[in-house]
Amino acid sequence: MGKVIYLDNAATTQVYPEVVEAMAPFFTEFYGNPSAIYSFAGEANKAVTKAREQLASVIHAKPEEIYFTGGGSESDNWALKATVEAYANKGKHIITTAIEHHAILHTAEYLEKNGCEVTYVGVDENGVVKLEELEAAIRPDTILISVMTANNEIGTIQPIEEIGKIAKKNGILFHTDAVQAFGHIPIDVDQMNIDMLSASGHKINGPKGIGIMYIRKGVKIRSFIHGGAQERQRRAGTHNVPGIVGFGKAIELAAKNMEERIQYETELRDYLIERVLSEIPYTRLNGHKTDRLPNNASFCFRFIEGESMLILLDQEGICGSSGSACTSGSLDPSHVLLAIGLPHEIAHGSLRLTLSEKTTKEDIDFTVDELKKIIERLRSMSPLYEDFVKKQGK
Repeated sequence: MGKVIYLDNAATTQVYPEVVEAMAPFFTEFYGNPSAIYSFAGEANKAVTKAREQLASVIHAKPEEIYFTGGGSESDNWALKATVEAYANKGKHIITTAIEHHAILHTAEYLEKNGCEVTYVGVDENGVVKLEELEAAIRPDTILISVMTANNEIGTIQPIEEIGKIAKKNGILFHTDAVQAFGHIPIDVDQMNIDMLSASGHKINGPKGIGIMYIRKGVKIRSFIHGGAQERQRRAGTHNVPGIVGFGKAIELAAKNMEERIQYETELRDYLIERVLSEIPYTRLNGHKTDRLPNNASFCFRFIEGESMLILLDQEGICGSSGSACTSGSLDPSHVLLAIGLPHEIAHGSLRLTLSEKTTKEDIDFTVDELKKIIERLRSMSPLYEDFVKKQGK
């Protein structure tokens, strides 16, 4: 296999060597169960404590407010289901948005089938939540607002601090799915009035299968997984010590170079966007032009189908993803692209490229050069494009 240009870092990231090195001893040397009372388990226990402190510090939380989970999806499920259960006496109405990750949307659908009412707030053409609509949706029985920090498809960063103020002013819990943003942009749970937050290790060069849930002290949600007394009796199950250690090391590295990484990725992202928009006609950028994740570039190309584009990119060693769900067996385009107002025929031609600090300008140049050829090839086979060109020539 030739060189791979990996531009799908929103899906998952490479585990850094320093992370693997930090994890290794806890598979073979310090393999004790951290919940055990004998001294051999002490090293594992200390490692879990250290990772909890590392993860708390990056969002300005207290270590005892960090709970380890199996990943972002579990944390999202926990936030919604346990809140509805714990605050049932106050009400059964929650507010979220039309562009959330399916871990939120499918959980909300499940709750609706079980007697909960859910309001899905709309977004503008850039994917920014409509704050007036959100505030107008609040009712006396509203118990939770859940809005993602940044969108996984189009990269738009939400006005989380403003949403937190609205929630606090109305005495409503506020949860944010920060899976795409955690470790990539600054987050302060106190300044932003965040009561619960979900994050995942594999989005920041850590291992898969490990996540966290931040739960502000005083929030009364209950256990989601029942069994043992781990995680202060809120999340049962033997600790995934290597995963926890790896997540802690990954966030340590991410926090250390966050400013430099943001600057580097933003400059490279903007270079990519400028080349694509100026060199490939009938293309649009999805998401907010500036208030977006540093590494995210999302496009829609008219007159083509996203899956064909991905296959041809893959043949050139380029890994990207489409906003279209066609690759998972659905004929419907991305719910996010439809929510920002794109018609089906344009939404089907989407491409998300997400960079890392290891992506180079040469990688971007090669990708754009190949993408231009691929788009031209696919459009040459499109009757829609042929008709469009004929009409333009009249």
